[in-house]
Amino acid sequence: MVCSIRYLGLVAALVFVLAAPARGDTFKCIDANGRATYTNMKEETKGKNCSVVMREISVVPAVPPARSAAANPSPAGFPKVDPATQKNRDGARRRILEEELSGEEKALAQAKTELTEQESVRTGGEKNYQRVLDRLQKYKDEVELHEKNVEALKKELSNAK
Repeated sequence: MVCSIRYLGLVAALVFVLAAPARGDTFKCIDANGRATYTNMKEETKGKNCSVVMREISVVPAVPPARSAAANPSPAGFPKVDPATQKNRDGARRRILEEELSGEEKALAQAKTELTEQESVRTGGEKNYQRVLDRLQKYKDEVELHEKNVEALKKELSNAK
């Protein structure tokens, strides 16, 4: 009985020691602009105006306010593009996208033709239908790729100025 009480006392002491919060110094540093930053790294406080904060605090990084375009105008030396030059650039971009779309539509038509041709071909070694599906899969993938490209180019063209 005495042994179990000692054992219980040891366990209670161990739980108390392990449950105690870890102690560490938290420093509050004030920069030249008067902004406060908090740190628990003593190395970061060297050469700064810092003091030890004795109470526990929660340090969460602040979310910077969203900047609006009107609040931050372009710098004075920032290059501007005149409207005629921008219109030429937009026109050239549209032409390039249209050429890519045309080429991609031709490639899609060719891929569909190849798929159709391959679907009509049966070889003697393909007695199992899964082999036919396996052989046709690369042609189906090619068609799907070109369809996605055409869709993406059409979307880009609709977003173009």
